[in-house]
Amino acid sequence: QLQLMESGGGYVQAGGSLRLSCQASIETYRMAWFRQIPGQGREGIATIWGDVATDYADAVKGRFTIWKDGAKNILNLAMNNLQPEDTAIYFCAAGVVGGSYLWLSDRTYSVWGQGTQVTVSG
Repeated sequence: QLQLMESGGGYVQAGGSLRLSCQASIETYRMAWFRQIPGQGREGIATIWGDVATDYADAVKGRFTIWKDGAKNILNLAMNNLQPEDTAIYFCAAGVVGGSYLWLSDRTYSVWGQGTQVTVSG
């Protein structure tokens, strides 16, 4: 059974960096990172498939990097030049719903981690 657990959130000043990790219990082909501000929907920010192919939302392109340690089933997200608008709860996701091809839509994934808070001060 696929389970996900994030780690690595925290507090950082604007311009700083953080790294998030997500341990998957089993190997999975496609994974993604989402974030959510309280009261709003989940925003897809990065996805990876086949351990190397990636895609990013415009809001984080050039600042965030997603990669995966396939041997250990660990998904990572390096976040650089963080800004206050990046403050959110960050989730990893996997378990693609059959027939869905919107890789940065939360409707595409059926398994979610518990989330980790990232707070960026201005």
